[in-house]
Amino acid sequence: MTPGPRIVPLPAHEWSSGVRALLTADLGDGSPLGARQLAELNLCTTLARHERTFSSLMRLGRGLVMGAALTFDDRELLILRTAWNCQSDYEWGEHVQISVAGGMDRAIVMRVPAGPDAPGWDQRQGLLIRAADELHVSARIEDATWGALAQTMDEQALIEVPLVVGYYHLIAFALGALAIQPQEGLHGLPTRSER
Repeated sequence: MTPGPRIVPLPAHEWSSGVRALLTADLGDGSPLGARQLAELNLCTTLARHERTFSSLMRLGRGLVMGAALTFDDRELLILRTAWNCQSDYEWGEHVQISVAGGMDRAIVMRVPAGPDAPGWDQRQGLLIRAADELHVSARIEDATWGALAQTMDEQALIEVPLVVGYYHLIAFALGALAIQPQEGLHGLPTRSER
């Protein structure tokens, strides 16, 4: 593993006015990110070195969260399984914090590495984990999984399933390829003894 970031975060004295506006927008006291501003996240200050792309990426991310058809819990299960499938310490750690802060049971969060057939999932949870796995392996959701999901959610939520998984694959790829370092205190992927 790379000992440090391949591209260092953009220091505040180099921020353009556009980057500053993106990074310092107040996320509010209830932000599930565990941060008050995107400037607190190494992912964001690193990607800010490419302002146009960073801005577009943030717009897409907000679109998948604000007014989304998927529930918070459904979306976080997809993200956590994607982080696990991509073995992204940073993405996993951030979304464990986000999930728990947003009200998900920690036992559910920590069951994600066990996969879709682990005991304890309700039908929809298991299907979401399975869909994330199928997308990761073959860029498809198998007919049986799709049909079962279609019985539990509307078409807008169904559309969001592959978009969320794809978006967080993109984030995991950037985190890994650029060797972006997690924030201090962020816990990475669990070991077998922690699951």
